[in-house]
Amino acid sequence: MDCEILTSPSDSRIGALSGDRSGGAAFQVDGVDFSYDGTHPVFRSLALTARPGEFVALLGPSGCGKTTLLNLLSGFLPPSSGRITIDGETVTPEMPALGYVFQSPQLFPWLDVLDNVRFGLRMTGRLRDAEQRDKAMAALALVGLEAAAGKFPHQLSGGMQQRVALARVLVLEPRLLLMDEPFAALDAITRATLNEELLRLCGRLGQTVLFITHDVEEAVFLADRVVLLDIAPAGIHSELAIDLPRPRRLRETRRLERFTTLTDTLLERISAIVAAA
Repeated sequence: MDCEILTSPSDSRIGALSGDRSGGAAFQVDGVDFSYDGTHPVFRSLALTARPGEFVALLGPSGCGKTTLLNLLSGFLPPSSGRITIDGETVTPEMPALGYVFQSPQLFPWLDVLDNVRFGLRMTGRLRDAEQRDKAMAALALVGLEAAAGKFPHQLSGGMQQRVALARVLVLEPRLLLMDEPFAALDAITRATLNEELLRLCGRLGQTVLFITHDVEEAVFLADRVVLLDIAPAGIHSELAIDLPRPRRLRETRRLERFTTLTDTLLERISAIVAAA
């Protein structure tokens, strides 16, 4: 596999991603109940909100419903009762405000990087081919992969593939990013690099983010707020505001005493949840 190809984003390219849907969306989960079979509930009267542009990290032990919550927010799963809204509208999977980044890149192996990124644009049919390509190249510029536009997925490292997957979402200009452990399978060095890249992108584009992770330090580094889920169907155990200064660089941020305090607080709460299970 090739090493990471990183280039400085071109302002002229990035200008192609300046549609009306820029910025973040507010979401609200209001009194939601959900169970998969009607007898074993995952959530009861769940309530959660995020303000536009907020980065919310979701932590919790396995089986607490983190991915289920993302699937409810995306409209892939309907709640048994209650309401989920984005900017006041009931959520549906086809909402243009939504973007979903999965645990694995899910790239089409027979398409090159450029065509993988513009796939969603082709499906909408709203733009001519030349406009689709311009927007796709702008998205690749954002993630530093303009030089890889003609490569195929098997020619890319794992980190590069996940950058392509992120570009494929960003090209549609979503206002809410739902991210399900997108960096969990990557090595530590690549994961740290992508954490910093994600914060750079969110700072530039302003999307609201709900980010699932099992890594407490990753949650503290990325988030404005960490939401800790309890064992199902208890829902939210607690929340913790992350009052670390921005912009953040991993090396410097991890040295802060406040970073250690916040991390220890979350680890203690998780230990209490596991002990009570």
